[in-house]
Amino acid sequence: MSTITPSSPASRLPVVEFGRSADDLPVARVGDTAFAMLSNGGGRHFLATGWRLTRPLEEWTRRDFFGHCGLVVDEAAFRALVKENAEHQREVAALGRREVIVQVSTPWGPSQGATLYAEGVLFHSTASHGGFQLTPRRNCCIHPALCRPKGFYEEDAEWAAVAQGLPDLFTTRERRQADETIRNHWPEAWERIHGRTLGPGDSRERDRQIFERTHAEDWIVIAAVRSRHRHGFTEVVATRGGTRNDRARERRFLVPVEEYQAGPFGFVIDEARHPAYDGPSSFVGYRG
Repeated sequence: MSTITPSSPASRLPVVEFGRSADDLPVARVGDTAFAMLSNGGGRHFLATGWRLTRPLEEWTRRDFFGHCGLVVDEAAFRALVKENAEHQREVAALGRREVIVQVSTPWGPSQGATLYAEGVLFHSTASHGGFQLTPRRNCCIHPALCRPKGFYEEDAEWAAVAQGLPDLFTTRERRQADETIRNHWPEAWERIHGRTLGPGDSRERDRQIFERTHAEDWIVIAAVRSRHRHGFTEVVATRGGTRNDRARERRFLVPVEEYQAGPFGFVIDEARHPAYDGPSSFVGYRG
C-alpha cells in the first residue's frame, strides 16, 4: 500500500508517493520521476531512478529502474532524498525556466536545444555535451577565479561557477552541489570566495595536491595485474611520483593480493616490504 504526501497551494510541492514494489523494494514517485532503493550487495544500497512509470507503485519491479544516483544508507535516508527532490522540483517550477530553440554554435557543437534560465543565461544541449552561455553582462557576475572570458561553461564542472555567481537562478540543491563542485575541483578559488582555508578531507583536489607533494619521490603504482607467476601477489608497475610519460623510469614490484588497494590517488610502494621484481611478467607484452 502506497502513502501519498499531498501538496498545498502555498508550497506548490509536487505529490510525493511512497510505497513498496512488487518485489518488496522501497519505492517512491515525485511527478514524472520514480525512485527505488536497490541493493548492490554487501549490505549497501543505492538510489535508482525511472521515468514516467504510470502503473501503481506496488506493480513496479527492479527492471523499471535504470539511473544510478549514489549510495543510500537506509530507508530513512531514501525518504529524505525523495523529499529533497520534490522540493527541488518545486523550486525549478518557481524559477520559470523555459525551453527555447536557438541557432548558435557552442564549443561543444551546434545547439540542439536550450533552456533559458533568465535574460542572458542559456543552457545549451548538443549532440556530444552541453553547458551554459552567458552574455558579457552576465559573465561579469562570475567570480574572477572561475570566470571564462568567452562566457561558456561546460556542464560537468564549470556550470558550478554560474550557479555561484548567479545564485538566484538556481535551486537550493543546485547551489549546494555547485559549492561542493568548486570545493573539489578548484580549492584555491573556493578559499578566495569564502575567505577560509580548506583542511584535509575537505577537497578532493586539495587532497590530491597534498598526496603528490608528500609522495613526489616515492614509487607510485601506475598499473597492476594479478600475478600468474607468483601465487598470492599482485604484480605492479610503478614510477616516481606516479609520473606517466615515455621518459619516466619504471620498476616492477610484488604486493600481496590482500594488501593491494589502489586508493583515490594511487598505491604507494613501501620498498622495505614490497620487493622489487624482475621475473617473468603477467603484463601482456611488457618489456620493461
